[in-house]
Amino acid sequence: MIRLPIIALLLCLQTTLLAQNTTSTDEQMIRNFYDLSLLDGQSYNWLDYLSNEIGGRLSGSKQAQMAVDYTKVELDKLGLDKVWLQPVMVPHWIRGRQEVAWFNDSSGVRKNVNVCALGGSIGANTGEVGVIEVQGIDDLARYGRKQIEGKIVFYNRPMQANLINTFQAYGGCVDQRHVGAIEAQKFGAVGVVVRSMNLRQDDYPHTGAMSYGELAPEDRIPAVAISTNDADALSTAIKSKTDVVFSIDIACETLPDVQSYNVIGEITGTEFPDKYFVVGGHLDSWDTGDGAHDDGAGCMQSMEVLRLLKNANYKPKHSIRVVLFMNEENGLRGGTEYAKVAQDKGENHVFALESDAGGFTPLGFSFDCDDANFEQVLSWKPLFEPYLTQSFTRGGSGADIGPLKKESGIVLSGLRPDSQRYFDYHHSPNDTFDAINKRELELGAAAMTSLVYLFDKYGIK
Repeated sequence: MIRLPIIALLLCLQTTLLAQNTTSTDEQMIRNFYDLSLLDGQSYNWLDYLSNEIGGRLSGSKQAQMAVDYTKVELDKLGLDKVWLQPVMVPHWIRGRQEVAWFNDSSGVRKNVNVCALGGSIGANTGEVGVIEVQGIDDLARYGRKQIEGKIVFYNRPMQANLINTFQAYGGCVDQRHVGAIEAQKFGAVGVVVRSMNLRQDDYPHTGAMSYGELAPEDRIPAVAISTNDADALSTAIKSKTDVVFSIDIACETLPDVQSYNVIGEITGTEFPDKYFVVGGHLDSWDTGDGAHDDGAGCMQSMEVLRLLKNANYKPKHSIRVVLFMNEENGLRGGTEYAKVAQDKGENHVFALESDAGGFTPLGFSFDCDDANFEQVLSWKPLFEPYLTQSFTRGGSGADIGPLKKESGIVLSGLRPDSQRYFDYHHSPNDTFDAINKRELELGAAAMTSLVYLFDKYGIK
């Protein structure tokens, strides 16, 4: 008769061998994903076409529709189980002719500056008016209506350079861009100039969405971003001369909403076809560059996830969708509509992964999930360590998958690349394909595929 301690020992050995075999299988599968991405990847070629043949894809534009058509064709080529377009109405703001702005420097000489209209701004010509520099929205009250009325407000609070997390630095000053016009108008300002959200010194103005809130059309004032170099020059002029004047001349306008689409492809699950995974990015971009990092990279990486799963002959248990969301930049209509349709249909989404932080070297992932699922993620760190992508943190995921969040039962995740250079390109004319590193892009796609594979295999806790 075998004694109980011996039985327990045998069971323990059996469990250990099973765990080792499982780990070995996972290591081999993940290695396969990386090999397929790095040796025969498609994400870079797709992005080349999206960026260089189509270009900037502002919601409602001809280029945005071209991107919809192109990505649907490419998803059809992958032999997925389903590919379709999900209608969504989106804003249609146009920039118009090249923006013009200038100020007179300390010697009274006119200096032209690099500016671009903020997305959603009205068109206007302010003429020559006074300008007042403030260090953020809270600083407006220090000057009050008496000093601000009839002038242009120059928001010059920079991104905080000593914050290692550049997204934290961005979050610390982006309110100037988003609601700066609303707040300045309360004090009688006739326009706003916002220092670009950029940690680098250069001549590229960085656009981005702004809001007028509940302001009536007749009360709205123009809003532009100014390059960091010109912001410093303007600040120097203001400090050395009290009667500096500034002029803004922009011709943008908002047209009626237009029909657009989220682009969706699906591999149907073999065991849980009614439980959905989503991996995606946003297909729209700003119009000043070609949106290679923001967010062409994330879209192409997401398409590559499904291609890698298929080419590795992996049959997912859950239904896995790639979703290329439309209108993240100036409305989030695509993400909101996708979540609404999913709710209306009673679809059970259990996992969502977004790539919208640029195509740089992947370092890991952030997770918005409960403790049990995060503990499961931590147990996978050894599988990611050979690829230097084992930085797993709690926190945000992505704007477009955010509307899918519910009280329980879903894991939301975001790819986290090295962000130190991201805001050099974000929303600016130099966000172009030549700023993309092929290897970094492909490493990100492989890392995303690996995470999707592990959650699909082991499930949501």
